[in-house]
Parts: sequence; C-alpha cells; structure tokens
Amino acid sequence: MSETEKVKGPASYFPSIEKKYGQPIAHWLDLVRAQDGMAHMQAVNFLKETHGLGHGHANAIVAHVFAEKNRDKG
Repeated sequence: MSETEKVKGPASYFPSIEKKYGQPIAHWLDLVRAQDGMAHMQAVNFLKETHGLGHGHANAIVAHVFAEKNRDKG
C-alpha cells in the first residue's frame, strides 16, 4: 500500500489501539483468535471485561479477526 492510500475499516483503529493500550496489534488479534467458538459480541465483551478495551477498539479487533476467518473460508 502506498503512503497516500488511507487505511480503511477496522485496521484504521490499530495505531490508536497500540498507543492507548501499549501492546502491538498482533497481541490483541492473537487473544481473539484464541477465543475460538465465541460469537462476535462475546469476543468484544471478552476484550472489554477482561482487558479494559473500549467498545470501538474491541469491536475493530474482533471485526478484523472475523473478516480474516471469512477470507480463509472462501
């Protein structure tokens, strides 16, 4: 991706998530991937309740992981 292209979708939240919570985005993605079998909102609530993420940040991480799973199926 060139520098002039703007990141869109859930990934657009990643820099602020890393800055606010002090962990690389891979850490958060791996946490959600490890919660196999959870529905979207269950995984969002897991991040919020267990790790203190805000709703928007948690939702962006979960949405990214779920989109990834859907790409892998197709």
